[in-house]
Amino acid sequence: MDTMQLIGIGASIGTGISLFPQLIKVAREKKAESVSLPMLSVLFAGLVLWVIYGIMKEDWIIIISNAVSMILNACTAVLSIKYKQK
Repeated sequence: MDTMQLIGIGASIGTGISLFPQLIKVAREKKAESVSLPMLSVLFAGLVLWVIYGIMKEDWIIIISNAVSMILNACTAVLSIKYKQK
């Protein structure tokens, strides 16, 4: 593995887990008033495009990291909708 791949993996890990603290906070507190659904929607659209780009380039680092981010994003959005309705 060269330096560029290591940087890509590091960036992917950071990006991939960036939503995890927000997801944990919403799940624990069962409150989502401060979560912006429009922001999550825009982020989700961007992540979908990144996955498509990764598929087109056949780059597994891009595909996997952004797919993980998409899952975390979707989970955060679902919990946010659930807890904002209460």
